[in-house]
Amino acid sequence: MEPDPLAAPPDLSALITQERRDRVRGTLARRVGSVVAVAESVHRRHNTSAILRSCESFGVHEVHLISEGFSPSVGAARGAERWVHCRNFSTIDDSLDALEARGFRIFVADFSQPSWSPEEVPVDQPLAVVLGTEAAGVSARARQRAYGAITIPMYGLTASLNVSVSAAIILRALADRRRSLAGPDLSAEEQERFYQAWISEELQARRGLLNRTS
Repeated sequence: MEPDPLAAPPDLSALITQERRDRVRGTLARRVGSVVAVAESVHRRHNTSAILRSCESFGVHEVHLISEGFSPSVGAARGAERWVHCRNFSTIDDSLDALEARGFRIFVADFSQPSWSPEEVPVDQPLAVVLGTEAAGVSARARQRAYGAITIPMYGLTASLNVSVSAAIILRALADRRRSLAGPDLSAEEQERFYQAWISEELQARRGLLNRTS
């Protein structure tokens, strides 16, 4: 039987269960908005994708990607790019300007001075950490603009860690410490914006599935 073109469209929103809605809202309510990761070396897709996954896992909501565009590595990201707010900036200055205008203190993951460990870095105000590569590190411009460096203490013979591993260690410490100090602090407005964007994506996906199977 051919579908009736005059029939009312199905209410697809009913297919998104209340349990799933509550889970997304609960996750957003635990997010930290006062810690931001800034990834400079997005040309290494696997590492950047792993950073996104760590951010999502530890409740870091916002990530700046210094790139005109980024396509995540599916295996490394595991869909994490859907659940964090990724913002693209053409230059590191553009990103840091935007962060400083919002009251963020800038740090670099680096061996430069002054430096703190992830457990000692001051978290009395919102902060962002710039992540570079394990070979070249962060850019000279990021170092120039940073309040200081975050350095992971190491006691072995290996000189450095993979940047995605460093990011995971640093971001977990910063997110936990900010959460302990200020609680989950993602604004209600951003929570609602992100929730509504998720609802829209879900409905679009279900509408596409319905069109393909009808």
